[in-house]
Amino acid sequence: MEAELFPRARAEVAPGAVHLPDWLDADAQRDLLTACRAWARPPAGLRTVRTPGGGTMTARQVCLGWHWYPYAYARTVTDGDGAPVKPFPDWLGDLGRRAVADALGPRRTAPPYDIALINFYDADARMGMHRDGDEKSDAPVVSLSLGDTCVFRFGNTETRARPYTDVELRSGDLFVFGGPSRLAYHGVPRVRPGTGPQWLGLTGRLNITLRVSGL
Repeated sequence: MEAELFPRARAEVAPGAVHLPDWLDADAQRDLLTACRAWARPPAGLRTVRTPGGGTMTARQVCLGWHWYPYAYARTVTDGDGAPVKPFPDWLGDLGRRAVADALGPRRTAPPYDIALINFYDADARMGMHRDGDEKSDAPVVSLSLGDTCVFRFGNTETRARPYTDVELRSGDLFVFGGPSRLAYHGVPRVRPGTGPQWLGLTGRLNITLRVSGL
């Protein structure tokens, strides 16, 4: 993207919730996309998530380390092909800990990250307001964006309704939320097709969310 008149700056959206624009440089984005494409292949690859009520999520997902399904974790893809979940790589955990230090300060340390949820959004995909509450750890959640820009809605810990703040997340952006914001409701009301950097070669949006299971 060309240089902007007013460069985007670090923003604390809520206590413990920080947006760092352009945290991943071009090479890091390409490397992460290459890894995501490998993880998306079967077995235990990209799948459609079905909810207990019989609905389906519009964003498709693949998991590393622990397999998430509504609303629990397992070591196999219990709601898919039944294969063992792909391992969580050490380098991704290092990236998560560096993200927390950069966003929340070097004194903030997190246990080793051991879960990645990778969601793929096409032009029509959305994510309703929800909380990341199935983990046994209160370590900060790390969110990385690749490809198309999205509107990321970050709310409060009490309700899916207002107050909330809409944040524009672009390719390479980092969003970390922990502390008093760890269980805040959040979602993606829309993706803006065709807004990703052409040099990345990705149609759609990938969100890589890192968590500590505490399991």
